[in-house]
Amino acid sequence: MYKIAVMGESDSIYGFATLGLDTYPTDNPESAQKTLRSLAESDYAVVYITEACAAGIQSEISRYNEEQLPAVILIPGVSGNTGAGVRNVSKSVEQAVGSDIIFGGDKE
Repeated sequence: MYKIAVMGESDSIYGFATLGLDTYPTDNPESAQKTLRSLAESDYAVVYITEACAAGIQSEISRYNEEQLPAVILIPGVSGNTGAGVRNVSKSVEQAVGSDIIFGGDKE
């Protein structure tokens, strides 16, 4: 059975544990990169990462963009929404369908 993980700053992710998701607090890009690699090599189908955490490990995240599992999804943290998550979803949809159906070419 596949699992779902959430990783990022501890104050941004601790609430996800009450939903039954596995949480992995990370405090620097090196530990975040190791954690993501470890999760990808285990039984995790979905890994949510806070946008602030993801900013330091973009190269590691991009390794999994072409893979079926895990789905790496960026979420806003307590520091606010940077828009990186929406941009990644838009990019994935554009690759899948061949055109920008979310923003229609009007990127803000």
